[in-house]
Amino acid sequence: MPTHEEKVARIAGELKEYKSTEPVSLKKKSVSHQVPKPQNKKYSDRKIDISDLNEIISINPEEKICIAEPGVTFIELVSAALKHNLVPMTVPEHKTITIGGAVAGCSIESMSYKYGGFHDSCIEYEVITAKGDVIICSPEKDNLLFQMLHGTFGTLGIISRLKFKLIPAEKFVKMTYEKYSNLEDYKNAIWKHFENKDVDFIDGIIHSPTEYVLSVGNFVSSAPYTSSYDWTKIYFVSTKNRKEDYLKTVDYFFRYDKGLTSAHPKSFIGRLLLGKFMSSTRTLQVAEKFHQIIPDNKIPITIDLFIPFSRITKFMEWYQEDFNHFPLWCVPYRKMRDYEWISSSFLNSTKDELFLDIAIYGMKKKDGKNYYRILEEQLIKLGALKTLISNNFYSEEEFWTFWNKENYEEIKKRTDPDNIFRGLYEKTCKASMGLGR
Repeated sequence: MPTHEEKVARIAGELKEYKSTEPVSLKKKSVSHQVPKPQNKKYSDRKIDISDLNEIISINPEEKICIAEPGVTFIELVSAALKHNLVPMTVPEHKTITIGGAVAGCSIESMSYKYGGFHDSCIEYEVITAKGDVIICSPEKDNLLFQMLHGTFGTLGIISRLKFKLIPAEKFVKMTYEKYSNLEDYKNAIWKHFENKDVDFIDGIIHSPTEYVLSVGNFVSSAPYTSSYDWTKIYFVSTKNRKEDYLKTVDYFFRYDKGLTSAHPKSFIGRLLLGKFMSSTRTLQVAEKFHQIIPDNKIPITIDLFIPFSRITKFMEWYQEDFNHFPLWCVPYRKMRDYEWISSSFLNSTKDELFLDIAIYGMKKKDGKNYYRILEEQLIKLGALKTLISNNFYSEEEFWTFWNKENYEEIKKRTDPDNIFRGLYEKTCKASMGLGR
Protein backbone atom coordinates (compact mmCIF):
# COMPACT_ATOMS: atom_id res chain seq x y z
CA MET A 1 0.00 0.00 0.00
CA PRO A 2 1.24 3.53 -0.72
CA THR A 3 2.32 5.65 2.24
CA HIS A 4 0.48 8.82 3.16
CA GLU A 5 3.27 10.86 1.63
CA GLU A 6 3.03 8.91 -1.63
CA LYS A 7 -0.73 9.41 -1.82
CA VAL A 8 -0.38 13.13 -1.23
CA ALA A 9 2.40 13.37 -3.84
CA ARG A 10 0.18 11.63 -6.43
CA ILE A 11 -2.75 13.99 -5.82
CA ALA A 12 -0.53 17.07 -5.73
CA GLY A 13 1.18 15.98 -8.95
CA GLU A 14 -2.14 15.52 -10.74
CA LEU A 15 -3.21 19.03 -9.73
CA LYS A 16 0.11 20.53 -10.82
CA GLU A 17 -0.36 18.98 -14.26
CA TYR A 18 -3.95 20.21 -14.56
CA LYS A 19 -3.75 23.23 -16.88
CA SER A 20 -7.46 23.77 -17.52
CA THR A 21 -9.67 26.20 -15.58
CA GLU A 22 -12.67 23.90 -15.87
CA PRO A 23 -14.03 22.76 -12.47
CA VAL A 24 -12.98 19.51 -10.86
CA SER A 25 -14.69 17.43 -8.18
CA LEU A 26 -13.33 14.82 -5.81
CA LYS A 27 -13.79 11.08 -6.14
CA LYS A 28 -14.17 9.70 -2.63
CA LYS A 29 -14.66 6.24 -1.16
CA SER A 30 -17.61 7.26 1.02
CA VAL A 31 -20.91 8.68 -0.18
CA SER A 32 -21.56 12.40 0.29
CA HIS A 33 -23.88 13.12 3.22
CA GLN A 34 -25.69 16.01 1.60
CA VAL A 35 -29.25 16.30 0.40
CA PRO A 36 -29.42 14.67 -3.05
CA LYS A 37 -29.27 17.23 -5.85
CA PRO A 38 -30.07 15.47 -9.13
CA GLN A 39 -28.89 18.36 -11.33
CA ASN A 40 -25.57 18.90 -9.55
CA LYS A 41 -22.81 19.95 -11.95
CA LYS A 42 -20.34 17.76 -10.06
CA TYR A 43 -21.57 14.67 -11.89
CA SER A 44 -20.00 15.86 -15.15
CA ASP A 45 -16.79 17.28 -13.65
CA ARG A 46 -13.36 15.78 -14.12
CA LYS A 47 -12.55 13.83 -10.96
CA ILE A 48 -9.52 14.03 -8.68
CA ASP A 49 -9.30 10.63 -6.98
CA ILE A 50 -8.73 10.93 -3.22
CA SER A 51 -10.49 7.67 -2.35
CA ASP A 52 -7.34 6.12 -0.85
CA LEU A 53 -6.98 8.93 1.73
CA ASN A 54 -8.92 6.83 4.23
CA GLU A 55 -6.51 5.60 6.91
CA ILE A 56 -6.01 6.32 10.59
CA ILE A 57 -2.31 7.15 10.79
CA SER A 58 -1.90 7.11 14.57
CA ILE A 59 -3.65 7.36 17.92
CA ASN A 60 -1.62 8.56 20.88
CA PRO A 61 -3.49 7.41 24.02
CA GLU A 62 -1.27 9.40 26.39
CA GLU A 63 -1.67 12.72 24.58
CA LYS A 64 -5.22 11.84 23.45
CA ILE A 65 -4.41 12.86 19.89
CA CYS A 66 -5.35 11.22 16.61
CA ILE A 67 -3.84 11.80 13.17
CA ALA A 68 -5.91 10.54 10.25
CA GLU A 69 -6.72 11.02 6.60
CA PRO A 70 -9.95 12.78 5.55
CA GLY A 71 -11.77 9.73 4.20
CA VAL A 72 -11.81 7.96 7.57
CA THR A 73 -15.43 7.42 8.57
CA PHE A 74 -16.67 8.09 12.07
CA ILE A 75 -17.58 4.45 12.64
CA GLU A 76 -13.96 3.54 11.82
CA LEU A 77 -12.63 6.32 14.03
CA VAL A 78 -14.89 5.58 17.00
CA SER A 79 -14.16 1.83 16.80
CA ALA A 80 -10.41 2.45 16.78
CA ALA A 81 -10.44 5.11 19.52
CA LEU A 82 -12.64 3.06 21.85
CA LYS A 83 -9.89 0.42 22.01
CA HIS A 84 -7.99 3.06 23.98
CA ASN A 85 -11.10 4.15 25.93
CA LEU A 86 -11.19 7.37 23.92
CA VAL A 87 -13.62 8.98 21.46
CA PRO A 88 -13.70 12.12 19.29
CA MET A 89 -15.05 15.25 20.96
CA THR A 90 -17.83 15.46 18.38
CA VAL A 91 -19.29 12.44 16.59
CA PRO A 92 -21.83 13.14 13.80
CA GLU A 93 -24.90 10.94 13.72
CA HIS A 94 -24.19 8.73 10.68
CA LYS A 95 -21.55 6.01 10.51
CA THR A 96 -20.13 6.91 7.12
CA ILE A 97 -19.76 10.65 7.54
CA THR A 98 -16.03 11.27 7.07
CA ILE A 99 -13.79 13.40 9.25
CA GLY A 100 -12.84 15.58 6.28
CA GLY A 101 -16.49 16.07 5.43
CA ALA A 102 -17.24 16.94 9.06
CA VAL A 103 -14.82 19.88 8.85
CA ALA A 104 -15.89 21.03 5.38
CA GLY A 105 -19.60 20.82 6.22
CA CYS A 106 -19.65 21.91 9.89
CA SER A 107 -20.75 18.68 11.60
CA ILE A 108 -22.06 18.88 15.15
CA GLU A 109 -23.81 16.51 17.56
CA SER A 110 -24.79 15.97 21.18
CA MET A 111 -21.42 16.92 22.72
CA SER A 112 -21.51 20.19 20.81
CA TYR A 113 -23.17 22.02 23.69
CA LYS A 114 -19.75 21.83 25.38
CA TYR A 115 -17.21 21.34 22.60
CA GLY A 116 -18.68 22.98 19.49
CA GLY A 117 -18.27 21.24 16.14
CA PHE A 118 -15.72 18.67 15.01
CA HIS A 119 -13.47 21.42 13.63
CA ASP A 120 -13.17 22.86 17.14
CA SER A 121 -11.35 19.71 18.24
CA CYS A 122 -8.85 19.90 15.37
CA ILE A 123 -5.37 21.32 15.91
CA GLU A 124 -3.70 20.89 12.49
CA TYR A 125 -4.55 20.28 8.84
CA GLU A 126 -2.44 19.32 5.87
CA VAL A 127 -3.92 20.89 2.73
CA ILE A 128 -3.30 20.32 -0.98
CA THR A 129 -3.99 23.48 -2.98
CA ALA A 130 -5.39 23.61 -6.50
CA LYS A 131 -1.85 24.27 -7.76
CA GLY A 132 -0.51 21.15 -6.05
CA ASP A 133 1.23 22.87 -3.16
CA VAL A 134 1.07 21.13 0.24
CA ILE A 135 0.57 23.39 3.25
CA ILE A 136 0.52 22.61 6.96
CA CYS A 137 -1.73 24.95 8.93
CA SER A 138 -2.85 25.28 12.53
CA PRO A 139 -4.07 27.99 14.94
CA GLU A 140 -0.41 28.86 15.51
CA LYS A 141 0.74 28.64 11.89
CA ASP A 142 -1.34 30.08 9.05
CA ASN A 143 -4.38 30.51 11.28
CA LEU A 144 -6.67 32.13 8.71
CA LEU A 145 -6.24 29.24 6.27
CA PHE A 146 -6.79 26.76 9.12
CA GLN A 147 -10.01 28.45 10.24
CA MET A 148 -11.39 29.08 6.75
CA LEU A 149 -11.28 25.40 5.79
CA HIS A 150 -14.18 25.03 8.22
CA GLY A 151 -17.56 25.28 6.53
CA THR A 152 -16.31 26.05 3.03
CA PHE A 153 -17.16 22.69 1.44
CA GLY A 154 -13.79 21.88 -0.08
CA THR A 155 -13.66 25.04 -2.19
CA LEU A 156 -10.33 26.23 -0.73
CA GLY A 157 -8.32 23.04 -1.11
CA ILE A 158 -8.18 19.36 -0.24
CA ILE A 159 -7.64 18.54 3.42
CA SER A 160 -5.31 15.53 3.18
CA ARG A 161 -4.51 14.98 6.87
CA LEU A 162 -6.12 16.01 10.16
CA LYS A 163 -4.75 16.11 13.68
CA PHE A 164 -7.35 16.37 16.44
CA LYS A 165 -8.11 15.82 20.11
CA LEU A 166 -9.82 12.85 21.73
CA ILE A 167 -11.49 12.58 25.14
CA PRO A 168 -11.88 9.70 27.65
CA ALA A 169 -14.92 7.47 27.26
CA GLU A 170 -16.66 4.58 29.00
CA LYS A 171 -18.20 1.47 27.45
CA PHE A 172 -21.80 2.56 27.90
CA VAL A 173 -24.04 5.61 27.87
CA LYS A 174 -26.99 6.06 30.20
CA MET A 175 -29.80 8.17 28.75
CA THR A 176 -32.37 10.13 30.75
CA TYR A 177 -35.32 11.66 28.92
CA GLU A 178 -36.56 14.90 30.42
CA LYS A 179 -40.11 15.69 29.28
CA TYR A 180 -41.56 19.21 28.95
CA SER A 181 -44.92 20.49 27.74
CA ASN A 182 -43.85 23.94 26.55
CA LEU A 183 -40.93 25.67 24.88
CA GLU A 184 -40.00 27.97 27.76
CA ASP A 185 -39.49 25.12 30.23
CA TYR A 186 -37.52 23.28 27.56
CA LYS A 187 -35.29 26.29 26.98
CA ASN A 188 -34.72 26.73 30.72
CA ALA A 189 -33.62 23.10 31.03
CA ILE A 190 -31.21 23.43 28.10
CA TRP A 191 -29.75 26.64 29.50
CA LYS A 192 -29.25 25.12 32.95
CA HIS A 193 -27.26 22.22 31.50
CA PHE A 194 -25.35 24.59 29.25
CA GLU A 195 -24.32 26.78 32.18
CA ASN A 196 -23.42 23.87 34.47
CA LYS A 197 -21.81 21.61 31.81
CA ASP A 198 -23.06 18.82 34.05
CA VAL A 199 -23.70 16.03 31.52
CA ASP A 200 -21.79 14.42 28.66
CA PHE A 201 -24.47 14.62 25.97
CA ILE A 202 -27.52 16.74 25.15
CA ASP A 203 -29.84 16.67 22.21
CA GLY A 204 -33.60 16.42 21.93
CA ILE A 205 -36.69 15.72 19.92
CA ILE A 206 -39.56 18.18 19.66
CA HIS A 207 -42.37 15.71 18.97
CA SER A 208 -45.03 18.42 18.84
CA PRO A 209 -45.64 21.96 20.20
CA THR A 210 -46.65 20.33 23.50
CA GLU A 211 -44.16 17.42 23.62
CA TYR A 212 -40.52 18.37 24.17
CA VAL A 213 -37.94 15.72 25.05
CA LEU A 214 -34.43 16.59 26.20
CA SER A 215 -32.19 13.56 25.78
CA VAL A 216 -29.49 13.80 28.43
CA GLY A 217 -26.65 11.27 28.42
CA ASN A 218 -23.65 10.32 30.53
CA PHE A 219 -20.84 7.83 30.10
CA VAL A 220 -21.12 4.90 32.55
CA SER A 221 -18.85 1.91 33.12
CA SER A 222 -21.63 -0.67 33.41
CA ALA A 223 -25.24 -1.11 32.30
CA PRO A 224 -28.10 -3.34 33.52
CA TYR A 225 -29.17 -3.82 29.88
CA THR A 226 -28.53 -2.23 26.50
CA SER A 227 -30.82 -1.20 23.68
CA SER A 228 -29.99 -1.20 20.00
CA TYR A 229 -31.63 0.86 17.27
CA ASP A 230 -30.14 -0.73 14.19
CA TRP A 231 -33.11 -2.90 13.22
CA THR A 232 -36.73 -2.94 14.40
CA LYS A 233 -36.68 -0.06 16.89
CA ILE A 234 -36.46 3.64 15.97
CA TYR A 235 -34.45 5.80 18.33
CA PHE A 236 -36.34 9.09 18.07
CA VAL A 237 -39.64 7.27 18.76
CA SER A 238 -38.15 5.72 21.90
CA THR A 239 -37.47 9.16 23.39
CA LYS A 240 -41.19 9.81 23.50
CA ASN A 241 -42.02 6.59 25.32
CA ARG A 242 -39.07 5.88 27.62
CA LYS A 243 -37.85 7.58 30.78
CA GLU A 244 -34.31 6.21 30.51
CA ASP A 245 -32.21 3.87 28.41
CA TYR A 246 -28.75 2.30 28.21
CA LEU A 247 -26.72 1.91 25.03
CA LYS A 248 -23.25 0.69 24.18
CA THR A 249 -21.19 3.78 23.45
CA VAL A 250 -20.76 2.99 19.75
CA ASP A 251 -24.50 2.35 19.45
CA TYR A 252 -25.26 5.65 21.16
CA PHE A 253 -23.15 7.63 18.71
CA PHE A 254 -24.92 6.09 15.71
CA ARG A 255 -28.42 5.77 17.19
CA TYR A 256 -29.75 7.87 14.30
CA ASP A 257 -27.90 6.01 11.54
CA LYS A 258 -31.06 4.22 10.41
CA GLY A 259 -32.79 7.57 10.09
CA LEU A 260 -33.41 10.67 12.12
CA THR A 261 -37.00 11.86 12.33
CA SER A 262 -37.31 10.67 8.73
CA ALA A 263 -36.66 6.98 9.52
CA HIS A 264 -38.29 4.56 7.06
CA PRO A 265 -39.94 2.13 7.18
CA LYS A 266 -41.68 2.99 10.46
CA SER A 267 -43.95 -0.04 11.02
CA PHE A 268 -42.70 -3.05 12.98
CA ILE A 269 -43.26 -5.41 10.05
CA GLY A 270 -41.50 -3.05 7.67
CA ARG A 271 -38.57 -2.69 10.04
CA LEU A 272 -38.45 -6.46 10.62
CA LEU A 273 -38.21 -7.14 6.89
CA LEU A 274 -36.13 -4.17 5.74
CA GLY A 275 -34.78 -2.35 8.81
CA LYS A 276 -31.52 -4.26 8.89
CA PHE A 277 -30.73 -3.21 5.34
CA MET A 278 -31.86 0.41 5.42
CA SER A 279 -29.44 3.12 6.50
CA SER A 280 -28.47 6.68 5.67
CA THR A 281 -25.57 5.40 3.58
CA ARG A 282 -27.64 2.99 1.52
CA THR A 283 -30.31 5.63 0.84
CA LEU A 284 -27.71 8.15 -0.32
CA GLN A 285 -25.92 5.55 -2.44
CA VAL A 286 -29.16 4.82 -4.29
CA ALA A 287 -29.80 8.55 -4.75
CA GLU A 288 -26.29 9.04 -6.16
CA LYS A 289 -26.60 6.11 -8.56
CA PHE A 290 -30.00 7.11 -9.89
CA HIS A 291 -29.66 10.89 -9.63
CA GLN A 292 -30.66 11.45 -13.26
CA ILE A 293 -34.13 9.97 -12.82
CA ILE A 294 -35.08 11.14 -9.32
CA PRO A 295 -37.72 13.91 -9.47
CA ASP A 296 -36.60 16.86 -7.38
CA ASN A 297 -40.07 17.33 -5.90
CA LYS A 298 -39.91 13.81 -4.43
CA ILE A 299 -36.81 14.55 -2.33
CA PRO A 300 -37.99 15.39 1.22
CA ILE A 301 -36.92 18.66 2.83
CA THR A 302 -33.81 18.18 4.95
CA ILE A 303 -32.15 21.18 6.56
CA ASP A 304 -30.39 22.29 9.74
CA LEU A 305 -31.12 25.78 11.03
CA PHE A 306 -28.78 27.47 13.52
CA ILE A 307 -30.94 29.74 15.64
CA PRO A 308 -29.39 32.04 18.29
CA PHE A 309 -30.74 30.88 21.64
CA SER A 310 -32.17 34.33 22.41
CA ARG A 311 -34.28 34.16 19.23
CA ILE A 312 -35.60 30.61 19.41
CA THR A 313 -39.01 31.57 20.84
CA LYS A 314 -39.65 34.00 18.01
CA PHE A 315 -38.55 31.44 15.44
CA MET A 316 -40.72 28.65 16.84
CA GLU A 317 -43.79 30.88 16.94
CA TRP A 318 -43.30 31.62 13.25
CA TYR A 319 -42.44 28.01 12.42
CA GLN A 320 -45.53 26.57 14.07
CA GLU A 321 -47.77 28.98 12.23
CA ASP A 322 -46.16 28.67 8.78
CA PHE A 323 -44.67 25.13 8.70
CA ASN A 324 -46.03 23.12 11.63
CA HIS A 325 -44.01 20.04 10.67
CA PHE A 326 -42.99 17.80 13.55
CA PRO A 327 -41.00 16.06 14.95
CA LEU A 328 -37.86 18.21 14.89
CA TRP A 329 -34.37 17.31 16.01
CA CYS A 330 -32.83 19.84 18.41
CA VAL A 331 -29.08 20.04 19.10
CA PRO A 332 -27.63 22.74 21.39
CA TYR A 333 -24.41 24.07 19.87
CA ARG A 334 -21.79 26.21 21.59
CA LYS A 335 -20.08 28.78 19.38
CA MET A 336 -16.47 28.30 20.46
CA ARG A 337 -15.08 31.43 18.78
CA ASP A 338 -16.01 34.19 16.38
CA TYR A 339 -15.51 31.95 13.38
CA GLU A 340 -13.55 33.54 10.56
CA TRP A 341 -15.82 32.08 7.88
CA ILE A 342 -18.86 33.92 9.30
CA SER A 343 -19.29 37.57 8.33
CA SER A 344 -18.43 40.26 10.84
CA SER A 345 -21.87 41.83 10.33
CA PHE A 346 -23.55 38.62 11.46
CA LEU A 347 -21.19 38.20 14.42
CA ASN A 348 -21.85 41.79 15.48
CA SER A 349 -25.60 41.27 15.24
CA THR A 350 -25.75 38.42 17.72
CA LYS A 351 -23.74 37.91 20.89
CA ASP A 352 -25.25 34.51 21.65
CA GLU A 353 -22.73 31.86 22.65
CA LEU A 354 -25.37 29.14 22.46
CA PHE A 355 -27.31 28.25 19.31
CA LEU A 356 -29.96 25.61 18.77
CA ASP A 357 -29.66 23.50 15.66
CA ILE A 358 -33.29 22.90 14.68
CA ALA A 359 -33.25 20.14 12.09
CA ILE A 360 -36.11 19.38 9.72
CA TYR A 361 -35.90 15.87 8.27
CA GLY A 362 -38.41 14.18 5.99
CA MET A 363 -40.88 17.02 5.35
CA LYS A 364 -42.72 16.44 2.09
CA LYS A 365 -42.91 19.22 -0.47
CA LYS A 366 -46.45 20.32 -1.26
CA ASP A 367 -48.54 23.09 -2.82
CA GLY A 368 -45.67 23.98 -5.15
CA LYS A 369 -44.06 26.07 -2.42
CA ASN A 370 -40.32 26.63 -2.21
CA TYR A 371 -39.96 25.84 1.48
CA TYR A 372 -36.18 26.28 1.42
CA ARG A 373 -36.57 29.85 0.21
CA ILE A 374 -39.34 30.57 2.72
CA LEU A 375 -36.97 29.45 5.48
CA GLU A 376 -34.12 31.55 4.09
CA GLU A 377 -36.27 34.67 4.06
CA GLN A 378 -37.26 34.10 7.67
CA LEU A 379 -33.66 33.45 8.74
CA ILE A 380 -32.58 36.70 7.09
CA LYS A 381 -35.22 38.58 9.10
CA LEU A 382 -34.34 36.74 12.29
CA GLY A 383 -30.56 36.87 11.99
CA ALA A 384 -29.94 33.11 11.93
CA LEU A 385 -27.88 30.70 9.85
CA LYS A 386 -28.50 27.42 8.07
CA THR A 387 -26.25 24.70 6.76
CA LEU A 388 -25.51 24.60 3.05
CA ILE A 389 -26.00 20.83 2.62
CA SER A 390 -29.45 21.26 1.07
CA ASN A 391 -30.86 23.47 -1.70
CA ASN A 392 -29.88 27.12 -1.37
CA PHE A 393 -31.66 30.05 -3.03
CA TYR A 394 -29.81 33.02 -1.55
CA SER A 395 -28.90 35.86 -3.89
CA GLU A 396 -25.16 36.46 -3.91
CA GLU A 397 -25.64 39.69 -1.97
CA GLU A 398 -27.70 37.91 0.70
CA PHE A 399 -25.21 35.06 0.89
CA TRP A 400 -22.25 37.26 1.75
CA THR A 401 -24.14 38.94 4.58
CA PHE A 402 -23.73 35.62 6.43
CA TRP A 403 -20.45 34.25 5.09
CA ASN A 404 -17.20 36.22 5.24
CA LYS A 405 -16.36 37.27 1.69
CA GLU A 406 -13.20 39.19 2.57
CA ASN A 407 -11.58 36.29 4.43
CA TYR A 408 -12.79 33.79 1.87
CA GLU A 409 -11.36 35.68 -1.10
CA GLU A 410 -8.04 36.22 0.66
CA ILE A 411 -7.52 32.48 1.05
CA LYS A 412 -9.09 31.62 -2.32
CA LYS A 413 -6.47 33.73 -4.13
CA ARG A 414 -3.74 31.69 -2.44
CA THR A 415 -5.13 28.19 -2.68
CA ASP A 416 -7.33 28.15 -5.80
CA PRO A 417 -6.61 31.21 -7.99
CA ASP A 418 -8.15 29.62 -11.12
CA ASN A 419 -11.31 28.59 -9.23
CA ILE A 420 -11.19 24.94 -10.26
CA PHE A 421 -12.83 23.92 -6.95
CA ARG A 422 -15.55 26.52 -7.61
CA GLY A 423 -16.38 29.35 -5.23
CA LEU A 424 -18.46 28.75 -2.11
CA TYR A 425 -21.52 30.58 -3.43
CA GLU A 426 -21.05 29.12 -6.89
CA LYS A 427 -20.79 25.54 -5.57
CA THR A 428 -23.52 25.55 -2.92
CA CYS A 429 -26.11 27.86 -4.48
CA LYS A 430 -25.70 27.47 -8.25
CA ALA A 431 -23.77 24.42 -9.48
CA SER A 432 -25.56 22.18 -6.97
CA MET A 433 -28.81 22.97 -8.80
CA GLY A 434 -27.36 22.69 -12.30
CA LEU A 435 -26.73 26.41 -12.80
CA GLY A 436 -23.57 28.17 -13.90
CA ARG A 437 -20.44 26.29 -14.84
